[in-house]
Amino acid sequence: MQTVQDIPALRAAIRGWRTQGQTVGFVPTMGNLHAGHQSLIKLARARTERVVASVFVNPTQFGPNEDFDRYPRTLVQDQAALAESECDLLFAPEVATIYPFGAAHSVSVRVPRITDELEGAHRPGHFDGMATVVCKLFNLVQPDVAVFGQKDFQQLKVVERMVRDLGLPLKVMAAPILRAEDGLALSSRNQYLSAEERARAPLIHDTLQKMRELLAQGHPWQAIEQTAAARLQRAGFVPDYVVIRRAEDLAAPADGESGGLIALVAARLGSTRLIDNLLFD
Repeated sequence: MQTVQDIPALRAAIRGWRTQGQTVGFVPTMGNLHAGHQSLIKLARARTERVVASVFVNPTQFGPNEDFDRYPRTLVQDQAALAESECDLLFAPEVATIYPFGAAHSVSVRVPRITDELEGAHRPGHFDGMATVVCKLFNLVQPDVAVFGQKDFQQLKVVERMVRDLGLPLKVMAAPILRAEDGLALSSRNQYLSAEERARAPLIHDTLQKMRELLAQGHPWQAIEQTAAARLQRAGFVPDYVVIRRAEDLAAPADGESGGLIALVAARLGSTRLIDNLLFD
């Protein structure tokens, strides 16, 4: 696997593949990779002939009280994980490469409406920073396919809408959530959990499953949200949101609506913020 940090080297490698008529898949990451990230690489590998991954901890998607400085930088381990997953090229740029005029003076991409609630309401500016860097990376890599994990479901929907609205010539693919045996969604932030918190953390997935069961039994979605939030609070979580939404656009469902829905949870356990979701069949 080749590792490059500058744009000319990235484009030269991709140009060589394109002259051979090869398709290109892309997986953008912030590094500190785990088996969930590797599953994204493998999905891209199954769909395209060449795979590019990026490792870039993007400063513009972290709020002032978030964990940008604490976010682990593990490039050597990430290189090994990507090579094991048969990634062809790693793009690991410096901040100045992505933001040549400084992050505060960058062109900004904002995807309206769908970014205003849930994660957007609790992390102001997060999706503007995410959409901006993803748009920049799409322009640099120009992939045929880009793969995103379903765990960050709102992010996935924001990227899908941006691609469609801007007419970007690529397909966005969603990769299923990878979970530990006890149901906890794999996340780089799981390492912040104490042993006691780690033992409690799977209750989020269990609660999502119970929300699905209650909806199938005919309970109103508003009551299900309240019951689920109270259950998490009793277990020591501090929820930011516990909601049922339409999977297509994250709008609130109509009363009695049961098809095409998703439950989403964001909650703090100790100092660690966890997110998860579950699509309803």
